[in-house]
Amino acid sequence: MLDTVREVLGPWYLYIKTLHLLAVMAWVWSTSVAYAFYLVPIFKAWRRNPRDPEIVRARNWAIERFDEGATYEHIAFPVILVTGPLLYVLGGWSTSVGWLVLKLLIVFGIFLPIEIMDYYLSHGPGNKGRLRAAGNGEGYEIAIHRHWWFLLVSSPVVMVFAFAIVVLAVLRPI
Repeated sequence: MLDTVREVLGPWYLYIKTLHLLAVMAWVWSTSVAYAFYLVPIFKAWRRNPRDPEIVRARNWAIERFDEGATYEHIAFPVILVTGPLLYVLGGWSTSVGWLVLKLLIVFGIFLPIEIMDYYLSHGPGNKGRLRAAGNGEGYEIAIHRHWWFLLVSSPVVMVFAFAIVVLAVLRPI
């Protein structure tokens, strides 16, 4: 079976690698920039003035746009999860390669659980736009608070470990 995959897809290795790298870039930067330069300032202002209707309106607008923008990230991540193993098989890699094992541990041990939760918060029952449209004001506020705490914890982790993965993939230090 693996020989057939290598034979059929082997000539496409560089194209698959390019797709993988583009998906990684889209995954990392699609929400990192929005988080750092839009959500953080608005949410800091909201935490200082939680009853200011103008700030609450800006907060709601920003987090709902963030949920929509996360769609790019949530398309890119499955592409990464498909192309990564393909590159592993086509490239003839093994688990004796230290940098690759560490990279896989980061992807499956840190990023995958974060992405599952992020998908739930952005597109599942935690989607703020749908909660607002349904008139669920209390659920909306709970979802915003929950998503904000999730982002406070997960975004720095993703940014640091995404950088670490790039370093591992480029330098292959171990």
